[in-house]
Amino acid sequence: MEITGRIIAVLEARSGTSKASGNPWKIQEFVLETIHEQYPKKMMFSIFGEDKIRQAAINLGDEVVVSFDINAREYNGRWYNDIRAWRVSHDVSGGAAPVGQDYVQAPPTGAPAPDDFAPSSEKDDLPF
Repeated sequence: MEITGRIIAVLEARSGTSKASGNPWKIQEFVLETIHEQYPKKMMFSIFGEDKIRQAAINLGDEVVVSFDINAREYNGRWYNDIRAWRVSHDVSGGAAPVGQDYVQAPPTGAPAPDDFAPSSEKDDLPF
């Protein structure tokens, strides 16, 4: 999945050591607000791994495109969503259409309408 927006909060990074393997870990969370919608939404996502956090180089106010996966997990009888970014791009102008716009390309001007949508002289037999 992918979302475009502006970073409105950069939360403090957390780190620790894995109990199972003893390896160090680091995670940082960010809050993004969509900006291409009539009613902007907010989403918190995380980046796992010190090298990935450094590579993303996210700062407050940055406009970014975030590619992410969603996973849910249960803890003490409650379910929690985890939104984990796997790519962050600072190039918001390329490729992706703004949220809410379709990827449908209009036919060239003067092109004939497809047969299914061409006006017909037959009387419609629909009751409405």
